[in-house]
Amino acid sequence: MIGGETGSAGNNTTSVLLDFPKGENKGIIVPYVTTLPTTAPTRVEGTIVLDASSTGGSRVKFYNGITTTTGADGWFDLSGQDGNVSVELTQQPLNINEADSKVIIGADTSSADGALVLESTNKAMVLPIVSDVQNIPNPSPGMLVYVNKQGSKRLAVYNGNKWSFWKP
Repeated sequence: MIGGETGSAGNNTTSVLLDFPKGENKGIIVPYVTTLPTTAPTRVEGTIVLDASSTGGSRVKFYNGITTTTGADGWFDLSGQDGNVSVELTQQPLNINEADSKVIIGADTSSADGALVLESTNKAMVLPIVSDVQNIPNPSPGMLVYVNKQGSKRLAVYNGNKWSFWKP
């Protein structure tokens, strides 16, 4: 549980590896990358990043491992529209070597190379839940939330300019 005492899963914690509190109007921000990972261990199925290789065309992307789609190379665009992170990138530290820096939750080790690695065969992460993205005062590029709104339950991703919504 991160950010509070009670998570959104309530007492149903047997299948939850990482949880966030309800009603905080905050999201989780995925790492920015200026070059999409192309090989393991930095590119593994389930990886989510903000692709800032084009600062005026930033997009939240998910690696699903399906490389048969022409030009996709396994990366699936969750944004569906360009964002602009040029201001945010000027605020990021430069020339920091974080080759060995990572947090693993759910296991002692992992072959995946990421800033935050969740390792489990039977548990999942529950995204931060909000009632409406309009209630988030200052969304950050790369932010992910689950919108739990009557008639509008969906995944929302913020690319730096606009929210995109994925409804099951």
